[in-house]
Amino acid sequence: VSAAASFRSGAINVNTWLLFIQYACCFGVELTMNNAAALYFKEVFELSTESAAAIASIFGFMNLFARGLGGYVSDVGNKYMGMRGRLWAQTICLLLEGVLVLVFAQTNTLGAAITTMVFFSLFVQAAEGTSYGIVPYVDPPVTGVISGIIGAGGNTGAVCFGLGFRNLEYKTAFMLMGFTIIGSCALSFVIFIKGHAGL
Repeated sequence: VSAAASFRSGAINVNTWLLFIQYACCFGVELTMNNAAALYFKEVFELSTESAAAIASIFGFMNLFARGLGGYVSDVGNKYMGMRGRLWAQTICLLLEGVLVLVFAQTNTLGAAITTMVFFSLFVQAAEGTSYGIVPYVDPPVTGVISGIIGAGGNTGAVCFGLGFRNLEYKTAFMLMGFTIIGSCALSFVIFIKGHAGL
């Protein structure tokens, strides 16, 4: 199969673009938080640059296991419910991620903000794992193209959310991010992969 034909097959699949949006709302959020978290803790809680950066690094630290945990949960869902289980794992992770962003935006104490961020980060990374639990099934002969397009969704999400943080107050930007993520989880209801059950 030529590269052009492979790309065409992956690009015309609606599921590719639905997962592109969902991946923008997990990996895109991670990239945004990597940039914004330290500044947020420094400005909102009046911490030193070093302290704010140390706290913000917890978000990235969760990558050591949370993304793999998402993949594992997706596999368990597949074991008992097939593709429907994978889609439910994806939907629940995105929903909890979005809810925790909204909670994070409302926290007024440093301890509560750190605790919420830990769980928020857990579900951000887990949603990335559940996304790639679905990717290989979308259209197996062109998995590489589909994987690349969906992966680019993360960078696209980071640009979009980054613009929000650049032009809005922190609380408003977090609220916008949270509601966008919650909205994206509804896309799981229209993901129908050939040969597999839908949500």
